[in-house]
Amino acid sequence: MSDVKISTADIQKLREMTGAGMMDCKKALEEAGGDFEGAVDALRKKGIAKAAKREDREAREGVVIAQTNNDQTKGIIVALQCETDFVARNEGFIAITQKIADIALANCPANLEALLDLPYEGGISIREKVGEQNGIIGEKIELGRYELVEGAQVLTYNHSNNKRSVLVALTKAGFEDAGRNVAMQIAAMNPVSVSKDDVDPKIVEKEIEIGKELARNEGKPEDMLEKIALGRLNKFFQENTLLSQKYVKDNNVSVLQYLQSLDKGLTVSAFKLVSL
Repeated sequence: MSDVKISTADIQKLREMTGAGMMDCKKALEEAGGDFEGAVDALRKKGIAKAAKREDREAREGVVIAQTNNDQTKGIIVALQCETDFVARNEGFIAITQKIADIALANCPANLEALLDLPYEGGISIREKVGEQNGIIGEKIELGRYELVEGAQVLTYNHSNNKRSVLVALTKAGFEDAGRNVAMQIAAMNPVSVSKDDVDPKIVEKEIEIGKELARNEGKPEDMLEKIALGRLNKFFQENTLLSQKYVKDNNVSVLQYLQSLDKGLTVSAFKLVSL
């Protein structure tokens, strides 16, 4: 084995080139004396570098899992993505996703990068495990999403095809059925935020511009465009913000009205939707 010092940056560079795990890349570079071409050849001979140069491919399939802790005060969603539905339906792939979800829930890291750095098993990190799967499966595999939600009571919805999951946090505990109903509402209606106050200002700006242009194309006077656009914006809020949406199980009330019919102080504090 060479005495050449291998830097973490070199290992990361080889990992990005080949999709192999960090430890495999370190060993290959050591054996090749720091030569990248030799290290790539060594990995290919071991069947580890099958996923080389897959960065331009899209991992649109995969498995999404949402789950909460025992007292339902915290919930996580993870999405392990791949290229084909054939891989996504594989029991081994689903099991790896579940294992990552369990680790995420046990540790509640701050973000995706922190999750990737957590230990998986066998002395490797989640990042290395995902990289290893690139070589084993021969597809682009990536941990595409991680979300964390906390609240008085957090409920989940997982669609049966493992392609869409929801977390929703309520402001009061003891309303499990209501929380699950709202989680299903989110999965079906895809709101952009909890309320109009939470809508991204860029979205608001874009909707106003669209409203103005529509009114202009309809021949409305220039001095009326702003007012007409704001009216359309209010309709956008009603249709696309969770608490203002019509409740799917009873279109006579909004989601907020449904929740407050159960308890005047009950509402949604946060939600996350991950969909492939």
